[in-house]
Amino acid sequence: MGVETAIEGGVARIFLDRAEKANALDSAHLGGLRTALQAVAASPGARVLVLGGRGRAFCGGADVNELKSLNASTAGQFVERIHEVCAAIRRLPIPVVAGLHGAVIGAGLEIAAACDLRIAADGTKFAMPEVRLGIPSVVEAALLPRLIGSGRAAWLVLTGEAIDARRAFEWGLVEEIGGEETLARVIGNLLKGEREALKTQKALLQLWEEAPLAHSVRQSIEDFAKLHR
Repeated sequence: MGVETAIEGGVARIFLDRAEKANALDSAHLGGLRTALQAVAASPGARVLVLGGRGRAFCGGADVNELKSLNASTAGQFVERIHEVCAAIRRLPIPVVAGLHGAVIGAGLEIAAACDLRIAADGTKFAMPEVRLGIPSVVEAALLPRLIGSGRAAWLVLTGEAIDARRAFEWGLVEEIGGEETLARVIGNLLKGEREALKTQKALLQLWEEAPLAHSVRQSIEDFAKLHR
């Protein structure tokens, strides 16, 4: 379904592989991506996941033809499928690195935001243009204020204007600007981490996004103690 998966040396790789459509996501491809994520989650040999895209773009967003066909009874189901993919990424017990290039638009940016780390090639463009199509940005667009602050998130989703990799880095939307060499360095650093410790740390990071400080600290103490049993 336009998704390519491979696991080697502890590194799982999933590529959106619909290059002729700039890896635009329709229901079938979202289903294929979710299945691929489930396969990685079930693989005991996978310690890091790299999510990328074939062709000229990481992801051009939701498939325009499917968007045009949506109605009141199907629109919610479609964005729920996007959410299910993002939720599957966040539930994975291993770090997920998004290797971004070309265009990262709409649903593609929501998927990237759901990853733990983002590395963008120089020249990558980021945009949330949904309001220009008469719809709001939804589901994991809610992660954007946590990543870049409410004002910058508002700028992206209200203006629909694209930003480049340099501004994305300055805003904190991506952690590094670079290509395969940078990606390899980050993967190497992640592979040095102990699997259970990384799993716990990822869960804590997500807890810290939403829970009150006191609860976050208490859970951190409990998890620290568990890893010493």
